[in-house]
Amino acid sequence: MKVLIIGGGVGGPVLALALQRAGMDSELYEARDAAGLERGSWLNFQANGMDALRSIGAAGPLEDAGYEVDTISFVNGKGHSLGKLPMAANRRDGLTSRMISRETLSRGILDLAMAGGVKIQLDRRFVAARYESGQIIASFEDGSEASGDILVGADGTWSRVRTLIDQTAARPRYVPVLNIGGYIPGLTVDVPPKEFRMQFGTRCFFGWMPTPDGGTVWFANPPRRAEPERGELDAVSDGQWRAQLHKLMAGDAGPAHEIIDAAQAPLGGWATYDLPSVRRWHDGRGMVLIGDAAHAVAPSAGQGASMALEDAVELARCLRDAPSVKAAFVGFESLRRERTRRIVAHGHRSSSEKAAGPIARVIRDALLPHIFRRAARDGGESMMWLQGHHIDFEQPVSF
Repeated sequence: MKVLIIGGGVGGPVLALALQRAGMDSELYEARDAAGLERGSWLNFQANGMDALRSIGAAGPLEDAGYEVDTISFVNGKGHSLGKLPMAANRRDGLTSRMISRETLSRGILDLAMAGGVKIQLDRRFVAARYESGQIIASFEDGSEASGDILVGADGTWSRVRTLIDQTAARPRYVPVLNIGGYIPGLTVDVPPKEFRMQFGTRCFFGWMPTPDGGTVWFANPPRRAEPERGELDAVSDGQWRAQLHKLMAGDAGPAHEIIDAAQAPLGGWATYDLPSVRRWHDGRGMVLIGDAAHAVAPSAGQGASMALEDAVELARCLRDAPSVKAAFVGFESLRRERTRRIVAHGHRSSSEKAAGPIARVIRDALLPHIFRRAARDGGESMMWLQGHHIDFEQPVSF
């Protein structure tokens, strides 16, 4: 069996490695060039994502990449503590959350795939697919084609493959906060090691974390109710972003203004989206979706990359063990739909809390300390559903 994989973010290369482990051939096609793959900010890579990599022997150097995070603490605009939580579930294998740059994660996974002999072609933009003589033919913008038995859409929130599977598929839902952030070398902040401090500011959600090398990882979520027009955010200058962030954080306690001034230029923000429901994950014949193409989740959940990796490993297991391609697709969706639906909903709730109005802020600040104290008392058990998920790749899938 030959599998064509569209998308080279994190899910695509891991799927190729998992298929290789299951004895199947694949080819991966990515629209971006090498420079495009290296763009991106920082993310909280949670333990269940590393578990998925471990399950196929692909964790490698990524286990020590980035910075370990033990605790997440919350303060309000006045700097008053709202509580703390363990950043990771209390897993028996000791895996924890890590703050890691998207470039490090994407490049590390891609390098592992290339070292493993996966066939990867960059700068190949997928445009269409058709069935012909029992094969699926993928067409690319440059006029070239490729043929295989299965085509997997690992092509993200704005998936082209999804529109081919279902021309009436719902449009991604805009999440009403923007994202901006990065890493500042040489800037220290007064926060305990391995703790990420997050602030429900008066007008903007802001976060910062010290790194062992004397730097600071930071992010901000400027509220934005109206969805930006295409290209609108790209036209905002570095100076305009800084002025906007200073204005949003005016009067709030904490190091936000120092961070905004020290942040490396050019600053640039982006809009985020999720997918509360994708009606069709596959066409029952030869095309199927994984990762953000099937269930994009808001960044506040910290699960986008991990969900894609879980999908990749589970789809490979299903293709290995199912009696037919259709059965594999049905089994894969059955394994994944409810878990991913719950995580998408969790992420959307978290994002909505960041954009709370004046009355909602008062209610939120009154309730959160009680919620955090209760969650902290369980030692991370309340996060096991999210981060404690484990995949045994060698275990056969029942159909």
